[in-house]
Amino acid sequence: MVVIDVVANALSTIMNNERRGKKECLVYPASKLLMNVLRVMMEGGYIRNFEYIDDGRGGKIRIELTGRINKCGVIKPRYSVKKDEYEMWEEKFLPARDIGLLIVSTSQGIMSHLEAKKKGIGGVLLAYVY
Repeated sequence: MVVIDVVANALSTIMNNERRGKKECLVYPASKLLMNVLRVMMEGGYIRNFEYIDDGRGGKIRIELTGRINKCGVIKPRYSVKKDEYEMWEEKFLPARDIGLLIVSTSQGIMSHLEAKKKGIGGVLLAYVY
């Protein structure tokens, strides 16, 4: 089976395991982009931990869940966002102010929209989680 969008597949797997009340899940294949998205989710407290497992193919990631995710997903198409447009996108993808994260790819790496706002930089929207 060929996976077209690794991040979308991983977030869908995480969502399904959260709904079933599981404490961990296994996502494959792994990628650097996915690991950076998971790092931002871990910093936000939405997942407990993750670890890369090299299986000689695409690699796997074991994720420890906290049970705090209500919904997560990718943003397609990947919209460009300017530094002063984050509020508009928060209204569109997040349920309320100060709840959840938009995950943004910037020139300084992948980070949450809150960090990007502090640094005053724009980027490309990748995913949301709340």
